[in-house]
Amino acid sequence: MTVIISASELADAIAGPRPPVLLDVRYAPGAPPGRPEYESGHLPGAVFVDLEAELAAPPGAGGRHPLPDVAEFGAVMRRAGVSADTPVVVYDAGQGWAAARAWWTLRWTGHQDVRVLDGGLGGWDGPLTTEIPTPDEGDFSPVPDSLPRLDADGAALLAREGLLLDARAAERYRGDVEPLDRVGGHIPGAVSAPTVENVGPDGRFLPAEELAARFKALGVTADGSEIGVYCGSGVSAAHELLALEIAGISGALYAGSWSEWTADTERPVATGPDPQ
Repeated sequence: MTVIISASELADAIAGPRPPVLLDVRYAPGAPPGRPEYESGHLPGAVFVDLEAELAAPPGAGGRHPLPDVAEFGAVMRRAGVSADTPVVVYDAGQGWAAARAWWTLRWTGHQDVRVLDGGLGGWDGPLTTEIPTPDEGDFSPVPDSLPRLDADGAALLAREGLLLDARAAERYRGDVEPLDRVGGHIPGAVSAPTVENVGPDGRFLPAEELAARFKALGVTADGSEIGVYCGSGVSAAHELLALEIAGISGALYAGSWSEWTADTERPVATGPDPQ
């Protein structure tokens, strides 16, 4: 199954016999919640989902965006009209990170038909509305761990013995700057793989063959070895996992990511451009 959908494909799906549930997940780090932007104009029928309140638990020792309580997440999805057998399309303003977090969380809790609008709202040339929908209650019942994920110990092991990708900007990986977390640098052994390099200038994902070549150059092998991804708080890493899926590669999310890793001052930190 494809994991992204173009604007023209989405327009056809909305007009078709089995229209998808639409989730608007607009979000920007450090900015107010995206609901005002949603209320000023969104795809017809789309329901707003708040990343920080509904796709994450409160920040703490588990990082800035821990995974949400599974039961609460299921209730949010049912209120949005999500059922086990309904297709779902998620979108954000265009960066794709928030939409990818929604995609991963739905897939992690067992939903099988979820896609991200490629290029986000910026690529949509259809009508927008200010009407707030009241969808029928869905029947989605989450089944957690339907996708693999890593804890801190698993991420450390994979960095030593497999391939752990760091999806943050290269300067944060090196430790040159750290605007959000306690200290800069990276998990020892992790490979720098900024997620912004998975998309073109228009914000759309690169073709599958180009993504596959990129990940091969980063150390992905054809033998099916385990791959993990982390970022600052588990949001942009989901975007990297989406890019991996487009390339036909599976990976595991370290959901706590750097914000959880550095919360424990006993965990080692590497700096500089090299993994070690």
